[in-house]
Amino acid sequence: MEKCMQQEITRVALDAMGGDNAPGELVKGAVDAVNGRSDIKMLLVGQQDVVEKELKQYSYPKEQIEVVHAEEVIETAEPPVNAIRKKKQSSIVVGMNMVKQKEADAFVSAGSSGAILVGGQVIVGRIRGIERPPLAPLIPTEKGVSLLIDCGANVDARASHLVQFAKMGSIYMESVMGKKNPTVGIVNIGAEEEKGNALVKETFPLLKECPDINFIGSVEARDIPYGAADVIVCEAFAGNIILKLYEGVAGALLKKVKKGMLSSLRSKIGALLVKPALKGVLKDFDTSEYGGAPLLGLNGLVVKTHGSSKSKEVCNSIIQCVAFKEQKIFRKDFIREVLTLRRYPGWSEFLASFAAVLLVGALLLPALRKTNGWVVIGAAVVSLASCFIPYEKITNPWLALFIGSGSYTTFPVLQ
Repeated sequence: MEKCMQQEITRVALDAMGGDNAPGELVKGAVDAVNGRSDIKMLLVGQQDVVEKELKQYSYPKEQIEVVHAEEVIETAEPPVNAIRKKKQSSIVVGMNMVKQKEADAFVSAGSSGAILVGGQVIVGRIRGIERPPLAPLIPTEKGVSLLIDCGANVDARASHLVQFAKMGSIYMESVMGKKNPTVGIVNIGAEEEKGNALVKETFPLLKECPDINFIGSVEARDIPYGAADVIVCEAFAGNIILKLYEGVAGALLKKVKKGMLSSLRSKIGALLVKPALKGVLKDFDTSEYGGAPLLGLNGLVVKTHGSSKSKEVCNSIIQCVAFKEQKIFRKDFIREVLTLRRYPGWSEFLASFAAVLLVGALLLPALRKTNGWVVIGAAVVSLASCFIPYEKITNPWLALFIGSGSYTTFPVLQ
């Protein structure tokens, strides 16, 4: 009972009117999410009578779903800037304002991509220092998953944007997916450094010289399904083509496999034998298993799912938001650590530890003057002993400021 009372609830605002299958599949996805987990509170944003009519078909914990009325709907064909500006009571604008005002921890939508991108930047707002927020979906590979960044937000990107994408993607894979020192590759038409268009040629040396990422060079499209890199960096035009081709080939291949297995009695018997193993493989390569694409670099969490999303992908996108919140990747305190490079090697550790030296000295110097020599000798012994602690054993960044670390250069206080 006590554990339940202390359980942290993630509030997810869902655009119930967005996408090709709204509101039916969206509402069903929300119901599936709350029926599967007790730590989610759904805020279904849309036309109240329409949403409530859909909800009547299902049984679910009533306290976990709330309908938030939004009279207007932004259609896919509408100019996104005008739509966000004029339709203040649309489900997208209302939902994003809830994230901005901290009434929701996340906003999920299968609606207009353009409106979501504009609304994310205008309403939720960019984190200071972020030039262009990218969309970053997880895609299945032979080795697990890779992060494709950007897949639809910035068609005309600059080299500086791609460098930021690489940094944000590395942070995402390490913090959310638990991948230590993730590899980063840039999409190219060949492995050689001199190949590529003007953007790739300009970006390649910048990524190569960047100390914050584990850059491995160019990645050709055919190598992406084999898990050539953990973070796949590209501008949105190429990224969207990769994503859509990925999904199309997977769907066509699945249909061909099913057709072949049902073509004769022998193949049907064979299908029955391989079904358990095949089911697991197909699940791994099902893109709907991985939820939507978060819009990275905003002051709050915004997740874009496919316009054709069914309830399964909607449900997974909602559950995905819980992991994002737990890892704090979209919270300002986490971003502050990133901007000060506490999560990456660099001069920030030197500056932070040097400042700690001054602070500790200012606090201890008056006290040391009033004590006998044995206290000073004891402090000297502790400082000397710290020199013999293996740096590779130090993983906590705060402890590293005082003792040192093998991961980066510091100016250890005790030394």
